Amino acid sequence: MNVTMRGKVVVITGATSGIGQVAAETLAVMGARIVQIARDKQRGEAALRRLHDIAPHTNHIIHYADLLRFSEMKRVGCEIAKAEPRIDILVNNAGAMFGTRQLTEDGMERTFALNHMAYFVLTQLLCDRLVASAPARIINTSSDAHQVASFDLEDLHSGNAYADRSLTTLIHGGPAFKVYGRSKLCNILFTRELARRLSGTRVTANCLHPGFVATRFGDQSEGWFSSVIKVAKPFASTPQKGAETLVYLASSRDVVDVTGEYFYKCRVVTPASAARDAVKASRLWEESARLAGFPC
Repeated sequence: MNVTMRGKVVVITGATSGIGQVAAETLAVMGARIVQIARDKQRGEAALRRLHDIAPHTNHIIHYADLLRFSEMKRVGCEIAKAEPRIDILVNNAGAMFGTRQLTEDGMERTFALNHMAYFVLTQLLCDRLVASAPARIINTSSDAHQVASFDLEDLHSGNAYADRSLTTLIHGGPAFKVYGRSKLCNILFTRELARRLSGTRVTANCLHPGFVATRFGDQSEGWFSSVIKVAKPFASTPQKGAETLVYLASSRDVVDVTGEYFYKCRVVTPASAARDAVKASRLWEESARLAGFPC
C-alpha cells in the first residue's frame, strides 16, 4: 500500500477485535500513531502489544472507558483532548447488539448508548482538536441494518421497539435487531448533520457499512437471533475484507473533500430514505445534545 499515514494520529474505538483491530493495525503499518479506547483491559493490552510488534517505532497508546456511561465517555474524551495536541482521524467504531432491553445508569437503552451516544459525545469532545488539525476526518461505522429501521424520537430508548412482536419485526430479525438497526440509522443521520455543521472547517465526516463480517458482533445478544448469527458467521466475510472501506476512508486521497456520505465497498452508496431526512438528523442532534448536557 503506497499511501503513507506517517505523522497522523488516529483515535479509534472498538479496535481490540474485528474490523477495528484490522483497521488500527493496517493504519499503524502505514505509519499512523494509534490512540485506542477500549473497555476490556486484557484485550486492550493484547491489542497494544500487537501494535507495538508491527509498528515498534511509534508510541501507540490505549485509554480505558466503559462507553455505555456518560461519565466514562466524557472522562476519556477529555483525557484524550488534553493529551493529544493534534488528532487527524477519529474512528467511531465500537458497537454491539443486546438481546434484551436494559437501561444504563444514565437511563439510556444500552444499544442506543453505545452505538450512537458514545459516537456523539466523543466527537463533541474531540472536535476542537480535529478542527485545529485540519484537514481531518471523522469516520462512523454504521450498517446496512439501518434499511429496516425507522426513526422514532419518542422511543429512543426502545421501550416500544423491544415490545414489538409483529410479524414484520420477527421476519427482519426480531426486536433486538430492530433496535440495532435504529442505532445504525442514527449513525447515518448523525454523520450527515455533523458534516453540515463542520462545513468550511476542512474536517470531513463519513460513515460506512462494512458488510456482514465474522467478528464478535452478536456475542452480547441472547436468544434465537444470537444462534442465527453464530450459524451464519462461517459464511461471512473476513475482518480484513470488512475493514477495507474503513481504512480507505481514513487514508485515501480520493475522499479528502468528500463529506456527509455513506460508503460500502469503498464507494458512495445511497442509504435508505429515512437516513436522508435532514429534519430528523437535526432533531436527533438536538436530543442527543440535551441527553449529554451539551449546548445544541
